[in-house]
Amino acid sequence: MAAPVLEAVEALESHLHPTPSFEIDDHPYPKGQEEIWRFSPLRKMRALLTDEPSDAQLAWAESFPEGVSSQLISVAQARMLVAEAPIDRVSALAAARSGGARVIDVPAGAQLTEPVSLTLTGTGQHVWGHVIFRVGANSSSTILLRHQGSASYATKVDVLVGDGANVNFVSIQDWDDDAVHGGHHSVLVGRDAVVRTVTVSLGGEVVRLAETAKFAGPGGSLEQFGLYFVDGGQHIEHRLFVDHNAPNTHSNVDYRGALQGEGARSVWIGDVLIRKIAEGISTYESNKNLVLTDGCRADSVPNLEIETGNIAGAGHSSTTGRFDDEQLFYLRTRGISEAEARRLVVRGFFASIIRRIGVPEVEEHMMAAVERELSVTMGSYE
Repeated sequence: MAAPVLEAVEALESHLHPTPSFEIDDHPYPKGQEEIWRFSPLRKMRALLTDEPSDAQLAWAESFPEGVSSQLISVAQARMLVAEAPIDRVSALAAARSGGARVIDVPAGAQLTEPVSLTLTGTGQHVWGHVIFRVGANSSSTILLRHQGSASYATKVDVLVGDGANVNFVSIQDWDDDAVHGGHHSVLVGRDAVVRTVTVSLGGEVVRLAETAKFAGPGGSLEQFGLYFVDGGQHIEHRLFVDHNAPNTHSNVDYRGALQGEGARSVWIGDVLIRKIAEGISTYESNKNLVLTDGCRADSVPNLEIETGNIAGAGHSSTTGRFDDEQLFYLRTRGISEAEARRLVVRGFFASIIRRIGVPEVEEHMMAAVERELSVTMGSYE
């Protein structure tokens, strides 16, 4: 199955968007002053940034509908196939030291009613990894990628979506508390394709994901939803970049996070580039953070770069705050206790994101995980 072909566009040179490259030397060890690293806990990420050999692998559990196949290809072959080359040192090392990429193919025209499910479980080791999902033209599928257990895991993930396909790609970071996970997820949206991504980060000492997307032709639609719940001492960072490099394309980003506990830290960077060629596009990005206790910090930085005025619309918003007093007052006047009112507000805050997952049993698991997080500050649910 051939990857979608993207017509050449002007190369992007910006300190906000590093030049993609497979060469490790093009991504020097960061000092912390670089724009893309200034929020990141480099000391805790040392294992992901140091070029040290490792033959360890995560344990794989696959559940594929009929017709979906997988194969292992070499590092050299993977370089020719990806949606985008690595954009930072972590993902460059992951691609180079992975030992090869696992490619999972959804055939053209397939209308899958069951999810393509892949669960990766860490066993406390340092691991490099590369996974490529190829989705055939005019197909329909849900892809579920779940991470769990304990590991220092550097990853490169590519999602190549064929023309006219409809894809729901769900990535869940449900690590143990000591895990460190960094990497680059890149999406290539085919002509007239409809792509929805849902990224959930609930566990791990450090989770830092760069998520980039671009279009292989006009008419593509991209929706990106995210959920993160950060406890004391955790660092969760999502860095998004949507490149509108084709006309008449659409994107919408909605990421929501809650923080609780001393030293809880979240970072959300949302960059959207509208190139000169991208006439008639529409885009909007939103990030909302709910601070549940003192001692937390949420950094939220939306950016729009617009090179043409001939667009349908573009905007962004960012909010960080505590509970909505009006919501709490309304619930209290209905006889609901303050603790339960706060719980209901948080559940409602996340529910619209969780419903996007599209796999009922996973949605239930995620709501249960949110309840467990809430029990830390609000007590057990009765």
